[in-house]
Amino acid sequence: MKKLFTLVAALFLMFSLTACTTTKKDITITLAQGKPEIDAALKAYAATYKEKTGVTVKIVSCGGDSCQLGTQLKSDYQAGQMPDIFQIQGIEDYNEWKTLIATLDGQNWIKDTDVAFKVDGKVVGFPVSIEGWGLAYNKDLLVKAGIDPASLTNYDAYAAAFKKLDGMKAELGIDSVVSMAAGSSMYWVTADHNFNSLLSNGLKYGDLSVVTKLLAGTVDATRLTEYANWVKLLFDYANQTVLLTGGYAEQVGAFANQKSVFVHQGNWIDGDLAKANATFNIGIAPQGSSKTATDGIFVAAPSWYVINKESKNVKAAEAFLSAFVYTTEGNDYIVNKAGMIPAFKNITLTPTGQMSKAVQAWAKTGKIYSWNQYSFTSDFRSTKLGPIYNQLASKNITVEKFVQLVTEAFVANKK
Repeated sequence: MKKLFTLVAALFLMFSLTACTTTKKDITITLAQGKPEIDAALKAYAATYKEKTGVTVKIVSCGGDSCQLGTQLKSDYQAGQMPDIFQIQGIEDYNEWKTLIATLDGQNWIKDTDVAFKVDGKVVGFPVSIEGWGLAYNKDLLVKAGIDPASLTNYDAYAAAFKKLDGMKAELGIDSVVSMAAGSSMYWVTADHNFNSLLSNGLKYGDLSVVTKLLAGTVDATRLTEYANWVKLLFDYANQTVLLTGGYAEQVGAFANQKSVFVHQGNWIDGDLAKANATFNIGIAPQGSSKTATDGIFVAAPSWYVINKESKNVKAAEAFLSAFVYTTEGNDYIVNKAGMIPAFKNITLTPTGQMSKAVQAWAKTGKIYSWNQYSFTSDFRSTKLGPIYNQLASKNITVEKFVQLVTEAFVANKK
């Protein structure tokens, strides 16, 4: 009888192990994300993850000037093909998909980050990275022009610097002072990132006073006018072809090839700069959206991965996210392969990219401002504000008209 029990137990164990292995090999999870610049690195990591675990991870990237993740997710939902893991950028995205988003309380990685996405005290989002931007600059060209980057803290300082640089185009070998994009595929640069200057530049981290007023339709005309002049300054000193028709590659390429002194992007372009063999010295300065000097850049977790609670593979999705934090391969992917600043305190690797190093330097000194643009819906930013920036870039409206149209947009959007 004992032998029979032992035989049955052994067979049961063998069956269990076989079933477990088969199940893992049969598991496929899909991750939909909006950062095309990390697509190749993420797919390579997914391949490594499959080798180690047997789980297939399909990566779908939709962002930049190719497609919009929000639009793609809506299409997936209509088709009944929502991914197991997808990316959100803030509370408005969360509100749109909250009926599908799983609670992640209890996950080990929560203790190792300060920027998990929480709603009503519950953790629902895994931070992809830490990112930051201000106005990136070619330090070598500024030195050649006799301009101290540390002086670039307000509108007047930038206006003087831009004018000087514009008069030295031939000497510096540049086509424009600034590489900026305002075309319809690049509203995420103007109506997301640049827009945030209006919302949080110069304010204490987490200060939502300007956001709250604007959501109520109350506009500070002085702050908005100063901001509008800053936008116009960037547009006036930009390469007009890149400004009006250029995409991400053209905008970043102009800076990487030293055809512009500044670029309005953040540390996520490190990978593209490396591919272009950009070896010049790079830094990030504050935005000059105010007459008053400001001393900080915009730093936060830009987005979070959330898990579709209706997925058949929730546990597998949780394990995949956890592996980013607690495996050598996951850490290597985040920092070395994707070139991102890790959002987790236990990861000791440091990015090699100059932009990422600059963001970390600002963050360590505490000289940072919030990301508040996602307090407004993606529809408001892209369909209401984006075209107004484009009109100013195209010189179809004046600064005064820009202020009027933006004010009317906020009033119409009030809640």
